[in-house]
Amino acid sequence: MPCRRHRGDFYPPSILGYMKKAKFDSRQNIFALANEEDNFKSSPLSVRMRPQSFDQYVGQSHILGEGKLLTRAVEADRLSSVIFYGPPGIGKTTLAHCISKKTKAHFERVNAVSSNVEELRRVILSAQTRRATTQQKTILFIDEIHRFNKAQQDVLMPDIEDGNIILIGATVLNPFFALISPLLSRSLIFELHPLSKEELVKVLRNALEDRERGLGQFSIKAEEEALLFLAEAADGDARKALNALEVGCLTTPPDETGQIVFTIDAAQESIQKKQVVYDRDGDAHYDTASAFIKSMRGSDPDATLYWMAKMIYAGEDPRFIARRICICAAEDVGNADPQALVLASAALQVSEFVGMPEARIPLAQAAVYVACAPKSNAAYIGIDKALDDVKEKKTQAVPQHLKDMSYPGAKKMGHGQGYKYAHAYKDHYVDQEYMPFPATYYEPTDSGFEKKIKERMYRLKSEG
Repeated sequence: MPCRRHRGDFYPPSILGYMKKAKFDSRQNIFALANEEDNFKSSPLSVRMRPQSFDQYVGQSHILGEGKLLTRAVEADRLSSVIFYGPPGIGKTTLAHCISKKTKAHFERVNAVSSNVEELRRVILSAQTRRATTQQKTILFIDEIHRFNKAQQDVLMPDIEDGNIILIGATVLNPFFALISPLLSRSLIFELHPLSKEELVKVLRNALEDRERGLGQFSIKAEEEALLFLAEAADGDARKALNALEVGCLTTPPDETGQIVFTIDAAQESIQKKQVVYDRDGDAHYDTASAFIKSMRGSDPDATLYWMAKMIYAGEDPRFIARRICICAAEDVGNADPQALVLASAALQVSEFVGMPEARIPLAQAAVYVACAPKSNAAYIGIDKALDDVKEKKTQAVPQHLKDMSYPGAKKMGHGQGYKYAHAYKDHYVDQEYMPFPATYYEPTDSGFEKKIKERMYRLKSEG
């Protein structure tokens, strides 16, 4: 038996775990458990309220629930390696924690920020020994797995392949960009979504009612408006919402009856964000979007940025903003500056790739460009006029000389006969019939680049 000063100093953590289970050094266990309990009580509300089972878990119904693949795998204790990815505070670590409570496998957790190859090899060696001696599986949960470089990820591969460890990885980055291909090919990829406003309100109410882990031991009256504001401002992040609730409630003095009243003002202070009247499916949403579009159409870049800022601050989906910019670029700028639609489309792609808050920059660039660009809605008016003719007038057949002649037998049917190939003529233009009746849909304006289009079309028509 080692001397007292060596206890806990030189034993690996895995051996200490076995000693604890075997009730060695009871005095050390008592102090460790007491210390653990004290640490738990002083932990943030988001940690204390972490679900202990799938029944307590809120959100991610697309991968959890009766009949879902992940639930079936965990229930049957047949989990294979998985990667959870999504933004912070949506339950990736919590989901791994729930799996650890449910599975019969030994559960090891490391954080890629502070871990290294040496620790990985120690965990893997323990897993190999455990499997050889007791046939027990080992689940290795790696938080922030995208922090591991290629060499560190490679260390995991042989033992994942041999079944010595079952990997659960959590990352805020798209794993197809952050992880090596061999690791991805051996893992199921689950994308976790931000929690909805309704789900976050449920999480907050659970915390207010729970007397053991939450705030239930305090007399708290939380205004509905305050909870809804926190749920909206947290933008799908349960950790952010819970910690703001705890700060707001515990820093609010009780009233004369001893009750803490959690108001909208307290909610705004606790999350350091003021309330903006903006309902994503209500009038404020559509009114703000309308003002944004009309400001771009009206060539006012300052108003454009203000209404965009309001939408961003209120938590609007950046894809919604990007789509509005693309529509305005095509509808209101059109061929007066064809580059506007190119820039708007690029902003849409870049904003999806980088995510918020950085996405605000390419979105602002595109919106300002569209606002400052010369305007023409000629193409927009033209397609609507053409659609009206197709809808209201007799549908016209395609002239013979314009019909497809690429398949066998088309020539015998007279398809393509008399067609003039435009590139064979001067200026790559030839006067011929392209419609069975005369009509004008597109009328270029004198604005921006469209003026050049108008001049060119006039010249070709007059010379042809």
